[in-house]
Amino acid sequence: MESMFRGTTICAVKKDGKIAVAGDGQVTMSNSIIFKNNAKKVRRIYNNSVVIGFAGTVADAFSLSEKFEGMLNKFAGNLMRSAVELAQLWREDKASRQLDAMMIVADKNQILILSGTGDVIEPQDGICAIGSGGNYALASARALIQNTDFSAKEIAYKSLKIASEICVFTNDNIIVEEL
Repeated sequence: MESMFRGTTICAVKKDGKIAVAGDGQVTMSNSIIFKNNAKKVRRIYNNSVVIGFAGTVADAFSLSEKFEGMLNKFAGNLMRSAVELAQLWREDKASRQLDAMMIVADKNQILILSGTGDVIEPQDGICAIGSGGNYALASARALIQNTDFSAKEIAYKSLKIASEICVFTNDNIIVEEL
């Protein structure tokens, strides 16, 4: 029997030269038990110049984030090159292909989504979200960016807060990192 620790929401927003990545702290086992409510799924890496947020199975997400950080070290912090190299590794390595996770990665210039199938996606509007409450956070962020003067950090936070009120796999223990 495989226990799946999962359940999270990550949202990234680019506005006025700032990028903010927000994530909640809930970890759910299977589909019913809240295992932890204060996990840190958004963090800074590579000399604090890159922010990552991950969703999916916890062990797989940690594995991918470590591999991504290795790529950043290998390619001198080049976000796109590191993401593409990780995606190639993800597709080619039999063990990596089985990983059940997604990541949002950002530096001061761009945001990328690394999908569970090894894709690298750059959101065209500077807003993206992943995880169980990702669609709620994405819709909230788009509405807030179009209809308010809030900063990227405020939009990312408020989007997660809204998602936490709708999605049972998202809580309001929110961490926001801004570049």
